[in-house]
Amino acid sequence: MRLILVIGLLTISGCSLWSGKPSADLPKQPDAPTDSKNLSTLGSEIDLSENRVAASLVAIERNADKPAVVTAEAKLGQAYLAAPSEGDIAFALARASAADPAAYAKQADYGKRLLAAVDSKWARLEADQKEALRVSALKDQRIADLQKEIERTKKEASRNIWTMTGAGLVVIGGLACAFASIRIGIPLLLAGAFAGAVPYIFDSPYFGYIIGATLLACSALGIWWLYDKVRDSNNDEQPPPKV
Repeated sequence: MRLILVIGLLTISGCSLWSGKPSADLPKQPDAPTDSKNLSTLGSEIDLSENRVAASLVAIERNADKPAVVTAEAKLGQAYLAAPSEGDIAFALARASAADPAAYAKQADYGKRLLAAVDSKWARLEADQKEALRVSALKDQRIADLQKEIERTKKEASRNIWTMTGAGLVVIGGLACAFASIRIGIPLLLAGAFAGAVPYIFDSPYFGYIIGATLLACSALGIWWLYDKVRDSNNDEQPPPKV
């Protein structure tokens, strides 16, 4: 009983040294704001819509003498675009009424510059997306490294607790052998050696086999003990033979 109390006290003391250990349940780094595949798909769909509208405009230009074709292609082109505002419609109608070549040239130049600005911003968006994915991957790797470091620290702390427990038992056992009794000191020394070896036993790849074999042996001993007890009880209940 004294030995059990000493082991318990030393273990509790060692555990108190690790009461402030960090948690290993670190959150996963969120993914980048936009998935690269979604962005690529969106870009392809926008390009398809723009190409279809441009093709309809070419068809209108080449069939200007066919009002039915012009109307049909114009409606088809509008189907690929969002509905324009009333202000933009009024602006276009006023331009068409004036039929000023200079105004058309000015608007064409503005359209080219606007398209170039959109392409530039889209390229920047794709570059930002790649950078976001790279940074996110680095953070995920850093979190994984920290989790491994926490697990290593926890194992090291557990190993240190058992080592301190074993060292304490060895010291107490030595003192018991010197000043009390060898019968008390030797079990303490053996318990200290076992406590120091516990981390290596747990880390052993054969730990599962050792535990299984130990449980099997304990079960066999328990069954044998129960059988022997029942047999002895039956023998005690039988009357002695008559002489």
